Amino acid sequence: MEGLDLSVKLAIVFSAVYLWVGMLTGVWKYVQISRSTQARAHYYVDIAHRSSLLYAPATLILAVIAYFSIWSAQVNLICIVINLIFFSFSILSYVLHGILKDTTNQFKHPHRLGQYSLPKILMRMLMILLVIGEVGATSILLIGVVLSL
Repeated sequence: MEGLDLSVKLAIVFSAVYLWVGMLTGVWKYVQISRSTQARAHYYVDIAHRSSLLYAPATLILAVIAYFSIWSAQVNLICIVINLIFFSFSILSYVLHGILKDTTNQFKHPHRLGQYSLPKILMRMLMILLVIGEVGATSILLIGVVLSL
């Protein structure tokens, strides 16, 4: 990976990490399915598995976009890191809900995290930040690629 910007390197590494987490959560999902009378894993174990597997190629695509972007290495790095933070946070929250088995819908009121209830405004703010962060950072990278054509 010599000669690649840090943004591209980070995206490639995190793509592999998300794939690995997807495989591990797949094992967890299988174990739960095999032990369930209904042949089902907990809802958020399934979501953690699927989202990890979806974030892996998405992150690899972001690496390619950053590679071809005309923006500076620093701008590309910021955009990649923003996406990695939100992707990782999402996967970790799904894993946590899968471990705690505290909900089948994290947006259902009251918002549960184990034995605790989270304020509605906190969930709303986190989702607004996620949307602005992921869509905004990816838009900047996309514009950088389009301008390079």
